[in-house]
Amino acid sequence: MKPQDPALPRRAKWYRTVPDPMVLIFLILVATYVLTFFIPAGEFERVARDGRTAVVPGSFHYLSDIAAIPPFDIFVAVPKGLIAASQYLFIVFIAGGLFHILQRSGALENAIGVAVHKVGVERRNLIITVGTFIYGFFGVAVGFENNIALVPIAVLIASAIGCSSLVGTTMAVGGIGVGFALSPINPYTVGVAQGIAELPTFSGAWLRTLMVVASLGLLSLYICKWVVKMDFTEPDDSKAMSQSLDAYRLSRRDALTLLVFIGGLAAMLVGVFTAGWYINEIAGMFLLLAILIGAINGLSANGIVKQMMEGAASVTPGALVIGVAASIQVILQQAQIIDTIVHALSGLIQDIPPVFSAIMASVVQGVINLFVPSGSGQALVTMPILIPVADLVDMSRQLMITAFQVGDGLTNLIVPTSGGTLAMLALGRVSYEKWLKAILPFMVLVYGLSWVGLIIGHLTGY
Repeated sequence: MKPQDPALPRRAKWYRTVPDPMVLIFLILVATYVLTFFIPAGEFERVARDGRTAVVPGSFHYLSDIAAIPPFDIFVAVPKGLIAASQYLFIVFIAGGLFHILQRSGALENAIGVAVHKVGVERRNLIITVGTFIYGFFGVAVGFENNIALVPIAVLIASAIGCSSLVGTTMAVGGIGVGFALSPINPYTVGVAQGIAELPTFSGAWLRTLMVVASLGLLSLYICKWVVKMDFTEPDDSKAMSQSLDAYRLSRRDALTLLVFIGGLAAMLVGVFTAGWYINEIAGMFLLLAILIGAINGLSANGIVKQMMEGAASVTPGALVIGVAASIQVILQQAQIIDTIVHALSGLIQDIPPVFSAIMASVVQGVINLFVPSGSGQALVTMPILIPVADLVDMSRQLMITAFQVGDGLTNLIVPTSGGTLAMLALGRVSYEKWLKAILPFMVLVYGLSWVGLIIGHLTGY
């Protein structure tokens, strides 16, 4: 073999070459389209109960009058996906504008610089651990998508302690994701699933509490020992700390800016818990905060609009990835194969030893989460089927719900159909490809830890 000229750039190994995230997700879209020719259409019967649509167990049947999807619909699915994911796109654009104004004001950077200087940058691991648990608490108590706008704060904290934006994004997205996935008080998954299983709301919280605390501890250790050492190239326009830590001071204007920002977040939480606020209302609050913070810092109306546009432009690539990923769901719904997949996967849990049934259930739920990315939607589709399965295989209903949580929640961190995750990555300025490289080893570890928890639950009669 002729040796390569040392003057020429080395070609990367084929297995080390990862496509652009947009290309990667489009390839998944094409693969999903191909699956529609091999998976027959089918559906469960559904009934309305207490204002919710529930699946009727044992009602699955195949559909014979579903026409094949034309190849051109692959491309039509992309704009349809953009429309379907519009609420995620808008909150990314608006949050990007808000944090651009907040960044330009200097208030947030000054506050983080002062705080980190007082704690000491040499206590980096302590700052990462505390930050991870704080973001985990938000995931436990507030939810997943509701915390989208908090990601840039973690990126600034990471910059203050000399780490990359990947560290900050992992701290925020990982903490929120793990907290949401294993939350003992998650109304979207635990609340809905326990209602279907006829169990007291949020009962059996002790095992989930132990699992979430242990998993957040594992995530903190993983970031400190692995992610901080990863080779990560910052975006060209990344927002790092602009001066040394001992030079930061908080002015009265900074204090007022932060007071308005924190007050807006508090009002958002009140709206989430008392008025059912979700993505659109939260985006509206961020828009109001952008206007108020801009005015406090002396921006004219034109100046506020200009900075909002600059902030939105900086997150456009990540926002568009969300829309392309949503097109996968469009094809699945058009082909009507989601119920067929759920029906086939649910059958895998039967006829295996009870101690492994919960582990298999978590794997099945993780696969289903790719096709049904909504936690409450997945509970409504799968729990009426899997709760009777749990009774048949001598698994407690409580353990089946925890297995559902593990599979549904943790895979939110990696599936391309999770709009909330892609929105957070867009604000953290981390590509989907770089994110997968960083988080996949942790997924192996946290799944192993969660499976140990499920086995303990089975052995203790949970």
